[in-house]
Amino acid sequence: MDTTVDATAPGRGAEPVRLDPFGRDQHAENARLRAAGPAVLVELPGGVVVWAITHHDTLQALLADPRVGKNAQLWTTFREGRLPPGWPLLNFVTVPGMVTADGEDHRRLRGLVSQAFTPRRIADLAPAIEARTVALLDAVAELDGPFDLREHFAYPLPMQVIGELLGLALEQQDALHELSDTLVSSSATPEAAVAAQQGLFALLGAVVAAKRAEPGDDLTTDLIAARESGDRLSEAELVGTLLLMLVAGHETTLNLITNAVRALLAHPDQLRLVLDGEQPWSAVVEETLRYDSPVGQFPLRYATEDIEVGDVVIRRGEALLASYAAAGRDAGHHPDADRFDLTRQPNRHLSLGHGPHFCLGSGLARLEAETALRHLFGRFPGLALAEGAEPEPITSFVSNSVRTLRVTV
Repeated sequence: MDTTVDATAPGRGAEPVRLDPFGRDQHAENARLRAAGPAVLVELPGGVVVWAITHHDTLQALLADPRVGKNAQLWTTFREGRLPPGWPLLNFVTVPGMVTADGEDHRRLRGLVSQAFTPRRIADLAPAIEARTVALLDAVAELDGPFDLREHFAYPLPMQVIGELLGLALEQQDALHELSDTLVSSSATPEAAVAAQQGLFALLGAVVAAKRAEPGDDLTTDLIAARESGDRLSEAELVGTLLLMLVAGHETTLNLITNAVRALLAHPDQLRLVLDGEQPWSAVVEETLRYDSPVGQFPLRYATEDIEVGDVVIRRGEALLASYAAAGRDAGHHPDADRFDLTRQPNRHLSLGHGPHFCLGSGLARLEAETALRHLFGRFPGLALAEGAEPEPITSFVSNSVRTLRVTV
C-alpha cells in the first residue's frame, strides 16, 4: 500500500480506514469515521491516503480556512507524480476551472461565470421547470405498473434544465449523463475513468466549437463571451467550467430528489406534515441535504501549512476529503442527527459547501427539488415503494444515493 502521509506519526493511528469504493453502506461507514475523530486517515482507491473531515464544525472551519487550498500542485503526492495511472478520482483533482482554483484565480473564474449564471437567470427558469415537471409526471401517469422514479423523473428533470441552460442538444444529454456517472464513480476501473474523461472533454469541446460558430441564447454562449477586466476564460477553463456545471447541475439534484422521496416514503409522519401544509417543501429539501447529502465524500483540498485538528496535525502538502454526508449526521452539531425531522430549526448543513467554494448553483438545485417534490406528491399523494424493491446504492462514495427507486402511484 502506498500510504501518502505518515500514518505512523503520533496521534495518527497505525492503519488508515479503507473506504469502500462501492459505497455500499455510507452512513454506517461514516458513523465509524466520526467516532474515530474529526479528522481521520482514510485510504482511497489505489492506496492513496488522505484525511477525511467528518465533524460538522471542523469541516465548516476548514472549508473556509485560508490554509486550505484547491490547486493540486499544493498536494505533495500529486506534485511528485505518485498517483497510480488511471486513478478514478483524478478529474476531481485536475479539471481546470473554479473547483481547482484558489485566491485571485478563483475569484476571476467565479466572477466570469457569475456574469452568466445570475439569480435572475435562475428565477427566469421557474416557469420552464414547472412545465417540464408537469410534462414528466404526465408521462409517468401513462406507465403501466411499478416504475423507476429515478430514471423517469428525478434524472430527466435536472438534466433537461441544465441541458437547456448550457444549450446542449437532446441527443447529447444521455451520453453526457452516462459519462458523468462514470466520472463520479470511485469504483471505476482505470480504463473506464480515462475513457469517461476523454469522452466528456471531447463532447463538451464540440459543444463549445458549435456555439462559437453559431451563438445561441444559452449559458455556453455567455461564458464564451464573458469578460472581467478584459480577461476571458481560457479554452481549458471553459470546458472545465462546463463539465463542473454539467455534473453539479444534474448529478447532485438527481440524488437530492431521489433521496428526498426515499426519506419521505420511509417517514410517513413527516410526509403528512408537508401534505397537510404544516411544513413547506423547502424544509424537505434542507433536511434531505443534511440527513442524506447527495454528495458523500468530495475530493480534494490541501493543507498549505501544518493545521492542528483535535489531537492530530494535518501536515503541509497533505490532502483532505470533505465528508459532507458524515458531517450531516454529526450528533455534536445536529441533535438527534439520525432522525429525519422536518421541524428541525435551525437546520444549518454543509451539503452545498461553505466558504469561497460554496455552490454557485445552489439556488437552481433548491428550486428544481422543491418544484419536483411539490408536483410529484401533489399529483400522486399515494406514492409508495414498489413491493420487494430494495434499492441498491450507487457504486461510489462520492455520490450518495441509490441506482434505482421503483415506486407505484
